[in-house]
Amino acid sequence: MIEQLRFNLDRAMEIDPLFMEPEYPFEWGGIYNLDVGSYSLLLDEGPDPAMQIAVLPAAAATLEALELVQEQAVLVFSDEEQVLDPGATLTPGVSLARLNLWSTPLHFTLEVAKAGAYALFTEHGPDEFNLRLLAGDEVLTPELEHAYKPDHEHDEEVTSVGITVPGDLDPKKLNAWLSRLLREQGLDIFRMKGVLSIAGDARRFVFQGVHMLFDGRPDRAWGNEPRTNKLIFIGRNLDRTALNADFRDCMA
Repeated sequence: MIEQLRFNLDRAMEIDPLFMEPEYPFEWGGIYNLDVGSYSLLLDEGPDPAMQIAVLPAAAATLEALELVQEQAVLVFSDEEQVLDPGATLTPGVSLARLNLWSTPLHFTLEVAKAGAYALFTEHGPDEFNLRLLAGDEVLTPELEHAYKPDHEHDEEVTSVGITVPGDLDPKKLNAWLSRLLREQGLDIFRMKGVLSIAGDARRFVFQGVHMLFDGRPDRAWGNEPRTNKLIFIGRNLDRTALNADFRDCMA
């Protein structure tokens, strides 16, 4: 079964202490405590003419909350983006914005309708564009922040591929495909995770992986929830069409 694809994590960490540090489609994340109101997001000219950004509600301004919301941000960064020109307004939510940085002043407005903690994720490091968030004339400092592994910096070959397919999977076909995928493309797959519906099993199967390391386990029962497979890959030179086609070939 799929459990056979698990690898020796301790051994992998001995060989490479950074093995489990995943690559993300963003380079920086920070959490701010914001009141209701309008905020100014200011940038200077930088190395790229555009930058993706997402502002997501967070449970609190804590490291645990950031770790939870960053997984949601991975999915958001795989969605279609809304293109915003300077002067446009952003609102927090589960959506991805692409800021056009081709004309100055590079000023955007963040409109907050409910007070609370909000996580800001940026495609590039804020220092590259002198990005700052202001309340009036005051530059706000995030309650906490984290710089993510930057190996993919400015690499257009790094993309994310999301797959959503209803129905059940044939475990033997799935096992064979995953084995081949990890063997042939594992070094280029920075991160993958998902929820699978296995034929003959009443439980959801959840998995995650980093490079050639794969780990999965049965989760809660599907119950009345539609049996749908949802997974995402982040990596270099990913073939979206082939991944979708090969995954569909694993259906029961």
